[in-house]
Amino acid sequence: MPVEDTEGHDLVQANDGRGEAGPTGKVASRDWCHHMETPDASAPARSFFPSFMFLVCGTLGAALLGAAHRLGLFYQLMHKVDKASIRHGGENVAAVLKAHGVRFLFTLVGGHISPVLVACEKLGIRVVDTRHEVTAVFAADAVARLTGTVGVAVVTAGPGLTNTVTAVKNAQIAQSPVLLLGGAASTLLQNRGALQAIDHISLFRPLCKFCASVRRVRDIVPTLRTAMAAAQSGTPGPVFVELPIDVLYPYFMVRKEMVPAKPPKGLLGQVVYWYLENYLANLFAGAWEPWPVGPLPLDIPQAPPQQVQRCVEILSRAKKPLLLLGSQAMLPPISGDKLRTAVETLGIPCFLGGMARGLLGCNHPLHIRQNRSSALKKADVVILAGIVCDFRLSYGRVLNRSSKIIIVNRNRKDMLLNSDMFWKPHEAVHGDVGSFVVKLVEGLRGQIWASDWAEELRQADRQKEQTFREKAAMPVAQHLNPVRVLQLVEETLPDNSVLVVDGGDFVGTAAHLVKPRGPLCWLDPGAFGTLGVGAGFALGAKLCRPDAEVWCLFGDGAFGYSLIEFDTFVRHKIPVMALIGNDAGWTQISREQVPNLGSNVACGLAYTDYHKAAMGLGAQGLLISRENEDQVVKVLHDAQQQCRDGHPVVVNILIGRTDFRDGAISI
Repeated sequence: MPVEDTEGHDLVQANDGRGEAGPTGKVASRDWCHHMETPDASAPARSFFPSFMFLVCGTLGAALLGAAHRLGLFYQLMHKVDKASIRHGGENVAAVLKAHGVRFLFTLVGGHISPVLVACEKLGIRVVDTRHEVTAVFAADAVARLTGTVGVAVVTAGPGLTNTVTAVKNAQIAQSPVLLLGGAASTLLQNRGALQAIDHISLFRPLCKFCASVRRVRDIVPTLRTAMAAAQSGTPGPVFVELPIDVLYPYFMVRKEMVPAKPPKGLLGQVVYWYLENYLANLFAGAWEPWPVGPLPLDIPQAPPQQVQRCVEILSRAKKPLLLLGSQAMLPPISGDKLRTAVETLGIPCFLGGMARGLLGCNHPLHIRQNRSSALKKADVVILAGIVCDFRLSYGRVLNRSSKIIIVNRNRKDMLLNSDMFWKPHEAVHGDVGSFVVKLVEGLRGQIWASDWAEELRQADRQKEQTFREKAAMPVAQHLNPVRVLQLVEETLPDNSVLVVDGGDFVGTAAHLVKPRGPLCWLDPGAFGTLGVGAGFALGAKLCRPDAEVWCLFGDGAFGYSLIEFDTFVRHKIPVMALIGNDAGWTQISREQVPNLGSNVACGLAYTDYHKAAMGLGAQGLLISRENEDQVVKVLHDAQQQCRDGHPVVVNILIGRTDFRDGAISI
């Protein structure tokens, strides 16, 4: 910096710090210049260095603490590993299932999941192994629908789980609470090319309400409790929990596979050895400490009282009210008997769909079975209780725009489906369907509607049923008239029965003619229209209702999926009765394909001897054809008796084709 000497001349500091002579010849020394500059330059340096070191140490400390946490070092200080224990994670799984009232576990065995199967068997949970994983999930679905609890299936990793995808998607669309447990490669070997190791979570996340992979033995119990609650809360649906093999097997077995028998000598080897030892310890730390295993509280939406009151006022002014009940109406907490009493007390005509079929029994005067579209056009108030405006209601187009529509559903998105295009709700109620109906009845306080509206609908029913009788009497080119066969099935079906339906044309005809005898006595796939549900649904139904007769109505195409499971029925002594409408083809498709496109390509099958194939699996087989046309009822009675004697039975019924369902296909 420039300064003045005693004579007033400037002395200038050189750029290199050495000094330079001014006009007087005096030289500014290096020391003098340094003395002048040092205080300003060193002060920031002294303050920056401690701050920098503090930041570095803090970051390093945080990183070390984070690493210690991820390695489980802190947890291991408080929770020890019982290295001598022979217990395994399968026992934790079984304990949770038992505490949640699970009575049946469906599976196809695999090494990844053996501890779960063994532990469940020891706790008295019946383990039922099927011949295909998809059947195990269908069976769990049936248990869920019939009991109001969670149905459970467990399958092995990789292809075992991919085989279940169709059944899981069907459960999702049917809103059925199913828990799927899946084996997996060791947590340490995932993404390293292990046997059957794929990204299960990404596969099931779009299909399930809840997905989780258990990473430590101690996490099994809380994860499963959360999954079970998620399956039943809100809109019910499937959930998935992945159980890697190293969280299921005992400590000594996992250690043998994971940690070298002798510590390596090199530094790197010793580091790896320490890491594996610590990984194993964290895997089993706190594994056997006591945890609550019982059910968590469920979150079930309820209709707001003010909205219920508005619905009461709308319905009280109706002249031609109509109630449509779907599967959601049968969910807990309202029982089937309480719902039936409420519907009878309400006293308005109703259509029943899905799992609500049979709610009012066979021939209740309030239950209207035919001409639904016509009734909806005439009604002035329509209650869609667990029913959505999808293809089954022509996306809402079948509703009269002048009608007041009350819709109630647990799922907000489903509730408003297509309301932006073809229909508008007067009241959209987000809540449990059964509870809403009960509250509606309480609010109406015994109001009675004129009987002429219900009588008008019943008269239309009678006219439609007369046309059915006429079609049953019509001759067919070969074999038996399927309409007549199903009328005889309806006459033979006992009161204590559960109907399982799996097929297209034959089952579609049966839906008009065969009546379930009571609540929760009808099982169909639901809106997904899945073929192949029959054997799994029948398996679950018979286990849940051992005293009931389980009648399965199959199309011959659909039966191809279920045939091998008669081995399952024989091995597990589960007597069910399958009636196959065998018309040698995918008739529901050919009805439209042939007239519209001029070809029957890929629609033809053969009049296969399915009854003989079933006999080869150890079941009983019977044949009904034109040769014993007058013996249909007798053969059905024989099949019933064989079931009572403990044998699964297949009745192969050769049928011809009618025009009963022309134009019925939905695309």
